[in-house]
Amino acid sequence: MNLKDFIRSIQDYPKKGILFRDITTLIKDKDAFAEAINQIVERSKNYDFDKIAAIESRGFVFASAVSYILKKPFIMLRKKNKLPAEVHSVDFELEYGTATIEVHKDSIKRNENVLIIDDLIATGGTAEAAAKLIEMSKGKVSAFIFVINLFDLNGCELLEKKGYKVENLIDFPGH
Repeated sequence: MNLKDFIRSIQDYPKKGILFRDITTLIKDKDAFAEAINQIVERSKNYDFDKIAAIESRGFVFASAVSYILKKPFIMLRKKNKLPAEVHSVDFELEYGTATIEVHKDSIKRNENVLIIDDLIATGGTAEAAAKLIEMSKGKVSAFIFVINLFDLNGCELLEKKGYKVENLIDFPGH
């Protein structure tokens, strides 16, 4: 099954000049969604990790299913002011603005290995912020697994240059 066939492309969303790669068409197809989850599970076997983290919100869709299958704890990396307890916060740049993500301070223990899953990587700013949150919590990033890599925006390369292991299921140009 070619998962690429299940990704819808939407021009000028969320703003002019952006070609949005929409995963809703993949997750609404039960076979394509199952295939994506199975591929992430298989790739995750290459890494040693204690917990799975995902970036709000589309990363939650994939990571929670993988967490369930692998019987690993699931950590939510959320937008600012969405978590009720004490948090670590990281500000970062997006392709079209700035944002903040947070994690509960008690989510990750010292030296725990964390696999980070998200739906898409573009420039890598959000993923790099996620890694910083794990490290602020005294954990270690085992690897990143993305469903989609917008390869010409160089996010995977940014993470690899910083020493992180990175995998993805599908490659698309970002423009």
